[in-house]
Amino acid sequence: MSTQDTVSTAAGDATATIDSGRRLLIDGELVAIDATFPTINPATAEVIGHAPDAGIAEAEAAVAAARRAFDTTTWATDVEFRAKCLDQLHQALVDHKEELRELTIAEVGATRMLTHGNQLEAPIGIIRYYADLLRTYPMSEELGEVEIRGQKHRRWVEKEAAGVVAAITAYNYPNQLALAKLGPSLAAGCTVVLKGAPDTPLITLALGELIANHTDIPPGVVNILSSTSVEVGQLMTTHPDVDVVTFTGSTAVGKQIMAAASDSLKRVFLELGGKSALIVLDDADLNMAAMFAAFTICSHAGQGCALTTRLLVPRDKHDEIVELIAANLANVTYGDPSDPKTYMGPLISERQREKVDGMVQRAVAAGARLAFGGEKVDPGFFYKPTLLAGVDPA
Repeated sequence: MSTQDTVSTAAGDATATIDSGRRLLIDGELVAIDATFPTINPATAEVIGHAPDAGIAEAEAAVAAARRAFDTTTWATDVEFRAKCLDQLHQALVDHKEELRELTIAEVGATRMLTHGNQLEAPIGIIRYYADLLRTYPMSEELGEVEIRGQKHRRWVEKEAAGVVAAITAYNYPNQLALAKLGPSLAAGCTVVLKGAPDTPLITLALGELIANHTDIPPGVVNILSSTSVEVGQLMTTHPDVDVVTFTGSTAVGKQIMAAASDSLKRVFLELGGKSALIVLDDADLNMAAMFAAFTICSHAGQGCALTTRLLVPRDKHDEIVELIAANLANVTYGDPSDPKTYMGPLISERQREKVDGMVQRAVAAGARLAFGGEKVDPGFFYKPTLLAGVDPA
């Protein structure tokens, strides 16, 4: 990967080499355009780079390239070649892992601790998994003969690629979401147009650089866009040349995508928002439950669809477990995500911090008790670990 600018990842001394001139990947070419938008380090609120702001023309070109690559090349049928290309992509990710780690810390606000798991290293393993799976997975399966009305019929299953995939990811785990969509799509023989979230564009664009510079993946098989345009996402999910849509994001947008895709009967895969509850029963170990709740709530500042957001507890245990959770939250280290000792980093943006603060204020106004936290912390987009007690479940 090219490295043009060196910027501070957070409040500490660690630095990340970030190419402020990252480009789109369209039809095998890294493409620079005039329109750009800034990307912000959520731990400092400072601009760390600019990403190309793709419009309809770039989106149309990306879809056309993916369609052509699927229809006119051997990508969908050459299993051995696909496995080789996934091997190359995996090796490129491994070789550039440390640069990607610093970029993830700087752009996502993910803690260094998390990059050793689901924020980076585990997702890299996804590509290795699909490269290996391709070498053993039966693309054709004989089912034997069957006699129907006196006639013998041979039965078999042929697995074919679904076509062009439009993939749209969320900001919270950009490496995991991008690679979890790319891995199976490429292994199956599909071609892809991938758009990263506008809050974390540089990570997805860096993936495009690796594909262009370090793999034999043919032009058009993977196309990567960054954009702030709603229209670009709409084009990707409604274009007649797109066969499959995979989206990770809000439930509201997911509903819109499903409705729009129904006109052309596209296959749609949606990973939407959650409101995960931790249920504490009468015989539970309250100390264990409180510790688990506190540290799950604070993982990546709560920015994950599977992270605990609320607890359902027996009424006679309420006050005790509130006290225990508050004590655990007081021990959560938050701050500079580049510091290996930091457990919780910032929220992704000031917009998101205002949204969280608004929810807390409305809950208190409705009668909830603020048992811990509820404060903004500057610089950056930090919000103290927060616990609301006595919340009306209605």
